[in-house]
Amino acid sequence: MNYAEIKNCDIANGPGVRISLFVSGCTHHCKNCFNEIAWDFQYGESFTKEVEDKLIAALSPDYIRGLTLLGGEPLEYENQQGLLPFVKRVKQELPTKDIWCFSGYVFDTEIADMCRKWEVTKELLSCLDVLVDGRFVEELKDISLRFRGSSNQRIIDVPESLAAGKIILWQG
Repeated sequence: MNYAEIKNCDIANGPGVRISLFVSGCTHHCKNCFNEIAWDFQYGESFTKEVEDKLIAALSPDYIRGLTLLGGEPLEYENQQGLLPFVKRVKQELPTKDIWCFSGYVFDTEIADMCRKWEVTKELLSCLDVLVDGRFVEELKDISLRFRGSSNQRIIDVPESLAAGKIILWQG
């Protein structure tokens, strides 16, 4: 897996001060995507153990609230395989940090289908605290929305949704 960028002290992609990891690779190709350069799976740098170690160190200070996964598309199958060991490590070593993920896939349809096909999806999903789902839709763009680019996107409380068997929106 490759990554396009790491943002330290990010305050735009989830609550509080966060570390944001932008993975490379996306097949959605949303019109007017803000990160079109990250569509290419080969773009950027290799996601290595050394990069993981740097991210763990960056996440460690008390003022850092959590990790945000963006892209590209974190839930592309190739990226799920690269992210799962890392997010499990974050959960183990830094259990007080929350993990947010932004995905163009829709939780209750496309991601549910992935969970039936791939164990890695179920495992990765179980490590997430919040998922912002749905493709960016230019015609629904709304700059007044918190943590979303278009009004079709939802901010989902993943553990509550998994427990309830239905979508529970994050109340933040």
